[in-house]
Amino acid sequence: MSGNIELLNTTLAAAKAADRAALIAYLPAGFPTVDGGVEAVKAVVAGGADVVEVGLPHSDPVLDGPVIQTADDIALRGGVRIADVMRTVREAYEATGVPILVMTYWNPIDRHGVERFTAELAEAGGAGCILPDLPVQESALWREHADKHGLATVFVVAPSSQDARLATITAAGSGFVYAASLMGVTGTRASVGAQAQELVGRTRATTDLPVCVGLGVSNAAQAAEVAGFADGVIVGSAFVKAMLDAPDEAAGLAAVRSLAGELAEGVRKR
Repeated sequence: MSGNIELLNTTLAAAKAADRAALIAYLPAGFPTVDGGVEAVKAVVAGGADVVEVGLPHSDPVLDGPVIQTADDIALRGGVRIADVMRTVREAYEATGVPILVMTYWNPIDRHGVERFTAELAEAGGAGCILPDLPVQESALWREHADKHGLATVFVVAPSSQDARLATITAAGSGFVYAASLMGVTGTRASVGAQAQELVGRTRATTDLPVCVGLGVSNAAQAAEVAGFADGVIVGSAFVKAMLDAPDEAAGLAAVRSLAGELAEGVRKR
């Protein structure tokens, strides 16, 4: 079975054709439980998310701030495994029909086996992977199997990335480019920062891929600001925080659906 990279491409193209940015939501698998994680994906899509990133919980998440680390810890203590991540992708995709990507560090894939991981993700209906710590120069094996299985390979660029480095990264990627708005880890912030707009401009000079911005967006005003210069707005910590702060799972699901609605409105007001 082939993965859903084409669904990802057409979804991002449709948002562009509608003269708006896409809303991309991040939620970890297994949080607060595996079933609860699937319901959370359904909730953000019902609220207006166009694409969802499902996080593969990791014990040493170098890009993630304290909010996502807390959720990952809950998922890991609950016994989440790669099979649960694949189940989350499958059930979320079957329920929503939107592109579902996995965001993961390299070590779990390496241990699971690249061929096995890509085959399972494609079979589950996944659209691809975001790989924040996989160096492009070491990605040939991954990209070979991802291409074979119809999966996008999304690399992360940062404000520190030099122009030549950006060109190397974007030439190897597919689906979209994940532009980290600032140096540091994930988390909600008062301001997304001017660095993000400059990075998007420099990245666009190297590629025709959509450029989507993450790290720091937590409300409709920030979403509208980023949507003014990016092809997609990526929100993670704000959704996870809404779940963590809720008194129970039902309240958490209502909170993330409501937040998705506000952010979806924001990306349409750029």
